[in-house]
Amino acid sequence: MSGTYLHIGGQYVVLRSSVAGIFDIDNTTSSRWTREMLASAEKNGEVINAAEDLPRSFVLCEEGGVRRVYLSQLSPAALQRR
Repeated sequence: MSGTYLHIGGQYVVLRSSVAGIFDIDNTTSSRWTREMLASAEKNGEVINAAEDLPRSFVLCEEGGVRRVYLSQLSPAALQRR
């Protein structure tokens, strides 16, 4: 990954330095911990749907103590190549 910002789909860009991880939705949502984390983020208004279609990945970001979970229609591999 290069540059300061990462375009995650739609009209959304995030600071690369705020990205804690990029995760495949199909592979990670089978984990109880991941499901609980996503449910908590949704309950707290921290989930932002950047997907114009079905989400294939989620990008976990934290900046200034604020957590955001962005849903993206792009695969983790595509996001990492950007």
